[in-house]
Amino acid sequence: MDVWKESYPVGFTAVDESEGLTLAAAFDYFQEAARRHAEVLGVGQEPMVQAGQGWVLSRISVLVERRPRQGELITVSTWPRGWEKLFALRDFDIRDESDKPIVRARSCWLIVNIEKRRPLRPQATMEKLPLNEGRDALPGGGVGLAPLENLLKAGDRVAAYSDIDYNGHVNNARYVQWVQDIADPTALVQAKTLRLDINYLSEVKIHEPIELWTEPLPAESDAVYTLGVEGRRNGGAVFRAELRIKD
Repeated sequence: MDVWKESYPVGFTAVDESEGLTLAAAFDYFQEAARRHAEVLGVGQEPMVQAGQGWVLSRISVLVERRPRQGELITVSTWPRGWEKLFALRDFDIRDESDKPIVRARSCWLIVNIEKRRPLRPQATMEKLPLNEGRDALPGGGVGLAPLENLLKAGDRVAAYSDIDYNGHVNNARYVQWVQDIADPTALVQAKTLRLDINYLSEVKIHEPIELWTEPLPAESDAVYTLGVEGRRNGGAVFRAELRIKD
Protein backbone atom coordinates (compact mmCIF):
# COMPACT_ATOMS: atom_id res chain seq x y z
CA MET A 1 0.00 0.00 0.00
CA ASP A 2 1.85 3.09 -1.29
CA VAL A 3 -0.37 5.59 0.56
CA TRP A 4 -2.15 4.95 3.85
CA LYS A 5 -5.54 6.63 4.32
CA GLU A 6 -7.98 6.71 7.21
CA SER A 7 -11.14 8.79 7.59
CA TYR A 8 -13.03 9.92 10.68
CA PRO A 9 -14.79 12.99 12.10
CA VAL A 10 -12.74 15.50 14.07
CA GLY A 11 -13.29 14.58 17.70
CA PHE A 12 -14.28 16.74 20.65
CA THR A 13 -10.86 16.41 22.30
CA ALA A 14 -9.04 17.41 19.07
CA VAL A 15 -10.31 21.02 19.03
CA ASP A 16 -9.98 24.16 21.13
CA GLU A 17 -12.73 26.62 22.09
CA SER A 18 -12.92 27.84 18.47
CA GLU A 19 -13.97 24.27 17.54
CA GLY A 20 -10.97 24.15 15.18
CA LEU A 21 -8.39 21.35 15.10
CA THR A 22 -5.32 22.01 17.26
CA LEU A 23 -1.74 21.49 16.12
CA ALA A 24 -1.17 18.89 18.82
CA ALA A 25 -4.20 16.90 17.63
CA ALA A 26 -2.89 16.99 14.04
CA PHE A 27 0.41 15.55 15.34
CA ASP A 28 -1.51 12.80 17.12
CA TYR A 29 -3.32 11.92 13.90
CA PHE A 30 -0.07 11.87 11.95
CA GLN A 31 1.91 9.69 14.31
CA GLU A 32 -0.90 7.12 14.57
CA ALA A 33 -1.29 6.95 10.78
CA ALA A 34 2.50 6.65 10.34
CA ARG A 35 2.66 3.83 12.88
CA ARG A 36 -0.11 1.84 11.20
CA HIS A 37 1.36 2.35 7.72
CA ALA A 38 4.82 1.28 8.89
CA GLU A 39 3.31 -1.94 10.27
CA VAL A 40 1.59 -2.69 6.95
CA LEU A 41 4.85 -2.03 5.08
CA GLY A 42 6.79 -4.40 7.35
CA VAL A 43 8.86 -1.69 9.04
CA GLY A 44 6.84 -1.28 12.22
CA GLN A 45 8.21 -1.43 15.73
CA GLU A 46 8.44 -5.22 16.09
CA PRO A 47 10.41 -6.06 12.92
CA MET A 48 12.64 -3.03 13.39
CA VAL A 49 13.48 -4.02 16.98
CA GLN A 50 14.20 -7.56 15.83
CA ALA A 51 16.70 -6.06 13.38
CA GLY A 52 18.24 -3.97 16.19
CA GLN A 53 16.90 -0.75 14.69
CA GLY A 54 14.38 1.94 15.54
CA TRP A 55 12.67 4.99 14.07
CA VAL A 56 13.44 8.38 15.65
CA LEU A 57 11.56 11.49 14.55
CA SER A 58 14.09 14.26 14.06
CA ARG A 59 12.22 17.09 12.29
CA ILE A 60 8.71 17.87 11.14
CA SER A 61 7.00 20.84 9.51
CA VAL A 62 3.21 21.20 9.51
CA LEU A 63 1.26 23.80 7.52
CA VAL A 64 -2.40 24.23 8.47
CA GLU A 65 -4.18 26.07 5.66
CA ARG A 66 -7.62 25.59 7.19
CA ARG A 67 -8.50 24.14 10.58
CA PRO A 68 -11.20 21.47 10.22
CA ARG A 69 -14.06 21.82 12.66
CA GLN A 70 -15.37 19.52 15.33
CA GLY A 71 -17.45 16.79 13.69
CA GLU A 72 -16.12 17.48 10.19
CA LEU A 73 -15.18 14.35 8.27
CA ILE A 74 -11.50 14.33 7.35
CA THR A 75 -9.13 11.91 5.63
CA VAL A 76 -5.60 11.59 7.01
CA SER A 77 -3.05 10.26 4.50
CA THR A 78 0.62 9.40 4.83
CA TRP A 79 3.30 7.97 2.58
CA PRO A 80 7.08 7.41 2.53
CA ARG A 81 8.91 9.88 0.32
CA GLY A 82 12.40 8.46 -0.11
CA TRP A 83 15.40 9.82 1.74
CA GLU A 84 17.83 12.74 1.90
CA LYS A 85 21.27 12.04 3.38
CA LEU A 86 20.60 10.42 6.78
CA PHE A 87 16.91 11.30 6.81
CA ALA A 88 14.06 9.01 5.80
CA LEU A 89 11.18 11.22 4.63
CA ARG A 90 7.49 10.70 5.34
CA ASP A 91 4.75 13.07 4.16
CA PHE A 92 1.23 13.64 5.44
CA ASP A 93 -1.90 15.51 4.54
CA ILE A 94 -5.40 15.99 5.88
CA ARG A 95 -8.17 16.44 3.32
CA ASP A 96 -11.74 17.63 3.68
CA GLU A 97 -14.81 15.98 2.24
CA SER A 98 -14.18 17.62 -1.15
CA ASP A 99 -10.70 15.99 -1.22
CA LYS A 100 -8.98 19.36 -0.79
CA PRO A 101 -5.77 19.27 1.27
CA ILE A 102 -6.17 21.56 4.28
CA VAL A 103 -3.18 20.39 6.38
CA ARG A 104 0.16 19.36 4.87
CA ALA A 105 3.33 18.07 6.51
CA ARG A 106 6.76 16.61 5.92
CA SER A 107 8.71 14.66 8.53
CA CYS A 108 12.34 13.56 8.68
CA TRP A 109 13.24 10.38 10.54
CA LEU A 110 16.49 8.77 11.58
CA ILE A 111 16.91 5.00 11.53
CA VAL A 112 19.13 4.23 14.51
CA ASN A 113 21.09 1.25 15.74
CA ILE A 114 19.37 0.64 19.07
CA GLU A 115 22.44 -0.76 20.84
CA LYS A 116 24.92 1.86 19.66
CA ARG A 117 22.38 4.72 19.56
CA ARG A 118 23.83 5.82 16.23
CA PRO A 119 22.03 6.70 12.99
CA LEU A 120 22.22 4.31 10.07
CA ARG A 121 22.07 5.12 6.40
CA PRO A 122 18.38 4.89 5.42
CA GLN A 123 18.78 3.46 1.90
CA ALA A 124 18.71 -0.21 2.92
CA THR A 125 15.28 0.28 4.53
CA MET A 126 13.78 2.93 2.27
CA GLU A 127 14.68 1.23 -1.02
CA LYS A 128 12.21 -1.52 -0.09
CA LEU A 129 9.37 0.97 0.38
CA PRO A 130 7.29 2.96 -2.13
CA LEU A 131 9.13 6.13 -3.15
CA ASN A 132 5.99 8.02 -4.22
CA GLU A 133 8.05 10.21 -6.54
CA GLY A 134 6.40 13.51 -7.34
CA ARG A 135 3.92 13.24 -4.46
CA ASP A 136 5.15 16.00 -2.16
CA ALA A 137 2.88 17.26 0.61
CA LEU A 138 5.14 20.09 1.76
CA PRO A 139 8.26 20.59 -0.39
CA GLY A 140 11.02 22.21 1.64
CA GLY A 141 9.48 21.02 4.91
CA GLY A 142 11.44 19.32 7.66
CA VAL A 143 13.87 22.21 7.95
CA GLY A 144 16.71 22.43 10.43
CA LEU A 145 16.24 25.30 12.89
CA ALA A 146 19.16 27.49 13.93
CA PRO A 147 19.54 28.60 17.56
CA LEU A 148 17.91 31.95 18.29
CA GLU A 149 20.04 34.65 19.88
CA ASN A 150 17.66 36.66 22.09
CA LEU A 151 15.71 34.01 23.95
CA LEU A 152 14.20 34.77 27.35
CA LYS A 153 13.06 32.20 29.87
CA ALA A 154 9.25 31.93 29.74
CA GLY A 155 8.40 28.86 31.79
CA ASP A 156 9.22 25.42 33.12
CA ARG A 157 7.86 21.92 32.54
CA VAL A 158 8.62 18.65 34.26
CA ALA A 159 8.11 15.55 32.15
CA ALA A 160 5.24 13.71 33.82
CA TYR A 161 3.43 10.40 33.45
CA SER A 162 1.00 11.64 30.79
CA ASP A 163 3.88 12.98 28.66
CA ILE A 164 5.63 9.60 28.35
CA ASP A 165 4.93 7.12 25.56
CA TYR A 166 5.70 3.40 25.22
CA ASN A 167 9.31 4.22 24.29
CA GLY A 168 9.83 5.62 27.79
CA HIS A 169 10.34 9.24 26.73
CA VAL A 170 8.25 12.34 26.07
CA ASN A 171 5.99 11.73 23.07
CA ASN A 172 6.54 13.83 19.96
CA ALA A 173 3.10 15.44 20.16
CA ARG A 174 3.66 16.46 23.79
CA TYR A 175 6.35 18.92 22.75
CA VAL A 176 3.75 20.54 20.51
CA GLN A 177 1.43 20.87 23.50
CA TRP A 178 4.27 22.53 25.41
CA VAL A 179 4.70 25.01 22.54
CA GLN A 180 0.96 25.68 22.48
CA ASP A 181 0.88 26.22 26.24
CA ILE A 182 3.71 28.79 26.17
CA ALA A 183 2.27 30.67 23.16
CA ASP A 184 -0.44 33.36 23.21
CA PRO A 185 -3.72 31.45 23.66
CA THR A 186 -5.78 34.15 21.95
CA ALA A 187 -3.59 33.97 18.85
CA LEU A 188 -3.98 30.19 18.75
CA VAL A 189 -7.75 30.22 19.19
CA GLN A 190 -8.18 32.89 16.49
CA ALA A 191 -5.67 31.30 14.09
CA LYS A 192 -6.89 30.50 10.60
CA THR A 193 -3.57 29.56 8.95
CA LEU A 194 -0.52 28.47 10.90
CA ARG A 195 2.76 26.65 10.52
CA LEU A 196 4.91 24.84 13.04
CA ASP A 197 8.46 23.64 12.42
CA ILE A 198 10.01 21.55 15.18
CA ASN A 199 13.37 19.83 15.63
CA TYR A 200 13.78 17.06 18.22
CA LEU A 201 17.35 17.17 19.49
CA SER A 202 17.44 14.90 22.55
CA GLU A 203 14.99 12.58 24.26
CA VAL A 204 13.40 13.67 27.55
CA LYS A 205 12.50 11.11 30.21
CA ILE A 206 10.09 11.17 33.12
CA HIS A 207 10.72 13.68 35.94
CA GLU A 208 13.31 15.60 33.92
CA PRO A 209 12.88 19.39 34.29
CA ILE A 210 12.77 21.40 31.07
CA GLU A 211 13.13 25.17 30.81
CA LEU A 212 11.17 26.84 28.01
CA TRP A 213 12.83 29.84 26.38
CA THR A 214 11.04 32.00 23.80
CA GLU A 215 11.62 34.83 21.38
CA PRO A 216 9.44 36.50 18.71
CA LEU A 217 10.67 35.60 15.23
CA PRO A 218 11.69 38.27 12.71
CA ALA A 219 8.69 40.22 11.42
CA GLU A 220 6.86 38.82 8.40
CA SER A 221 4.41 40.95 6.42
CA ASP A 222 1.54 38.44 6.56
CA ALA A 223 2.20 37.03 10.04
CA VAL A 224 0.01 38.15 12.93
CA TYR A 225 1.95 36.18 15.53
CA THR A 226 5.31 34.41 15.61
CA LEU A 227 7.21 32.62 18.33
CA GLY A 228 10.49 30.75 18.55
CA VAL A 229 10.73 28.22 21.38
CA GLU A 230 13.68 26.28 22.75
CA GLY A 231 13.41 23.62 25.42
CA ARG A 232 16.52 23.28 27.57
CA ARG A 233 17.78 20.69 30.03
CA ASN A 234 20.84 21.63 32.07
CA GLY A 235 21.53 24.45 29.62
CA GLY A 236 21.45 22.25 26.50
CA ALA A 237 18.70 22.36 23.88
CA VAL A 238 16.41 19.31 23.68
CA PHE A 239 14.06 20.78 21.05
CA ARG A 240 13.56 23.89 18.95
CA ALA A 241 10.32 25.08 17.40
CA GLU A 242 9.09 27.99 15.31
CA LEU A 243 5.41 28.90 15.22
CA ARG A 244 3.90 31.28 12.66
CA ILE A 245 0.28 32.34 12.55
CA LYS A 246 -0.93 34.18 9.48
CA ASP A 247 -4.03 36.21 8.77
